[in-house]
Amino acid sequence: MGNQRVAILATCNLDQWAMDFEGNLRRITRSIAEARRLGARYRVGPELEIPGYGCEDHFTEHDTVEHSWECVAELMRGGHTDGMVCDVGMPVMHRGVRYNCRLLLLNRRVLLIRPKLHLANDGNYRETRYFATWKRRRQVEEHTLPAELQQLTGQQRCPFGDAALCFQDTVLAAETCEELFTPHAPHIGLALAGVEIISNGSGSHHQLRKLNQRLDLMMSGTAKSGGVYLYANQRGCDGGRLYFDGCAAVVVNGQLVAQGSQFSLKEVEVVTATVDLDEVVSYRGAVASLQEQASSAEPVPLVHVEFSLCCPPGSAFHLPSPPQEPLYLDAEEEIARGPACWLWDYLRRAGASGFLLPLSGGADSSSVAAIVGCMCQMVCAAVAAGDQDVLADAMRVGQYNEGQQPKNAAELANRLLTSVYMGTENSSQETQDRASQLAGQVGAYHLSVKIDSVVAALTNLFSAITGRMPRFRVHGGSPAENLALQNIQARLRMVLAFLLAQLMPWVRGRSGFLLVLGSANVDEGLRGYLTKYDCSSADINPIGGVSKADLRRFLQWGALHLGYPALAEVEAAPPTAELEPLKDGAVEQTDEQDMGMTYEELGVYGRLRKISRCGPISMFRALLGRWRDRYSPAEVAEKVKHFFKFYAINRHKATTLTPSYHAESYSPDDNRFDHRQFLYNFRWPWQFERIDQLAQHAQQQLDGGAAQSSKVGTAAVQLEEQHEAALAGS
Repeated sequence: MGNQRVAILATCNLDQWAMDFEGNLRRITRSIAEARRLGARYRVGPELEIPGYGCEDHFTEHDTVEHSWECVAELMRGGHTDGMVCDVGMPVMHRGVRYNCRLLLLNRRVLLIRPKLHLANDGNYRETRYFATWKRRRQVEEHTLPAELQQLTGQQRCPFGDAALCFQDTVLAAETCEELFTPHAPHIGLALAGVEIISNGSGSHHQLRKLNQRLDLMMSGTAKSGGVYLYANQRGCDGGRLYFDGCAAVVVNGQLVAQGSQFSLKEVEVVTATVDLDEVVSYRGAVASLQEQASSAEPVPLVHVEFSLCCPPGSAFHLPSPPQEPLYLDAEEEIARGPACWLWDYLRRAGASGFLLPLSGGADSSSVAAIVGCMCQMVCAAVAAGDQDVLADAMRVGQYNEGQQPKNAAELANRLLTSVYMGTENSSQETQDRASQLAGQVGAYHLSVKIDSVVAALTNLFSAITGRMPRFRVHGGSPAENLALQNIQARLRMVLAFLLAQLMPWVRGRSGFLLVLGSANVDEGLRGYLTKYDCSSADINPIGGVSKADLRRFLQWGALHLGYPALAEVEAAPPTAELEPLKDGAVEQTDEQDMGMTYEELGVYGRLRKISRCGPISMFRALLGRWRDRYSPAEVAEKVKHFFKFYAINRHKATTLTPSYHAESYSPDDNRFDHRQFLYNFRWPWQFERIDQLAQHAQQQLDGGAAQSSKVGTAAVQLEEQHEAALAGS
């Protein structure tokens, strides 16, 4: 090897849980031990991995900082930092200010505390609520360590600030999550200042079709300036709506050389890469403009460390890890695996015995059943692969006797999923059959019941109270009567679902309770096309952040790839609530007719409203151009006004939406992602008047343009006729 500098570097995915210090520390030490076994001398972990990223307002409690330092002391005391640079994330109070920090540890000493420079404070994130940014760029101060650490290590102070570690053979610096995404990313300046290895401890949640953005930023950043980039991420449900999808990665000079799994049930996954640091020097030296910029770059403060990250001379021969193509999953597989992993974490950590799903035979509830089936398939695959953690959880949650274990996914689903079809006289035989077929294919413990007697009891009680009996619209009832009779059915299903969830384990001779699963999609939540406190009101909802269009594609994919052919029949059927009377035994009511808009249109409205930040006027302008070949300006205006009218009327329902897996960037989740009021003037008088004015003006322009085109066309014909006559005369 001569003087060639080859280093084995480790990054990881950890399934951390907010405020679970004991479990988080156990997973951290396991990852360090695995990195050491694989020959690495540097290991980076996820953002805030010691307390867990999702602590939120717990970060404002001094206890959280104190317990985090106690965990650092345990890492020192247990010898986990001996001969290994351990890069861990935790909150730190410095001069009375709380920072989101990376701690770089080695040989029972704190080498450097590096605070975060750019905080995530949009969408699902509120980091500025808990932390401050480090504003003294390229400056370092002294930080006094807690008394326990001083007594344990003999070290009283350590550097705190925007610095890099200068080892005997290379220079390394750390980033944290958002700093990868920010326009003026620190890694560019660090690379120009001569830093060869840059790590990023991240807490980045899953969102459909988002992974390519992360990897593109890493590859493009190192393609421009060279270097090694290590990315660590949290994985799993750490206690909230987000699922962190892992996918730890190592990139060298613009090329991916290592990639961890995106969706997995493993609590600890370590990813290593062998990198040739001389390749970084060669790559940077070959670009003249990079050389020029680097020669004038602002130097980064260095903390000198008497330690080598590279493999020692005379050690075994190590070949650099070869480049590989990034692995991206189809959105349909993301819908299957992401919520499945989220459900598994929630189930095993909530102490529940399984799930209860109201299964209507429609697209939404069938998607949820398929996702639970996928979860059972993933659990059985992990058990077959020898994952003892997953096996222990499966035996505990599934209440297997000693010596037993899951035989297959269907058998496990029978223990973990109870589905119930709650029909009325308004339900069709087709939906009942589809629900039964799908439950059988998944393996669920399935019930099929009629709730007409319960509905009749409530309407009779109402009649006894008021002396009036409400009627459906088809029987001559008013809109108010018709809607109330639909809502009775929906709300009674919710009540029955929670009763069954509490008592079905007892009925089956088991202990515990079941978590009720909701099945309203993101578009229905946006439009408010659901009954408040109906069977969409549940404990958790795995598809509450997924659009109807994506769910339809997922059903087609799941029929083939999950082995549930009934999903194809479900996808082919028109969506219907089945809350109004049948006509000659057939369903008359459909969702899109009830809503007055298609699911495709709803998806467009949602993206424009949230992602493009459109109010009524700007949405009308955007759609006027997008739909100019489909609708007249007046029709576009009516569609926009219709959407905003019902969005405003139903916005209050967003306050009670079941906590849902976050998957779409236009989620209406009122809890933290979509902060808007829930009491509106649904007539939007000022905005709608402006829309009508613009629509009228646009139509006049179109009409004028058509008239002008007609005149031009007539003149052209006349000129052509004159020209032909002249030719004939000549």
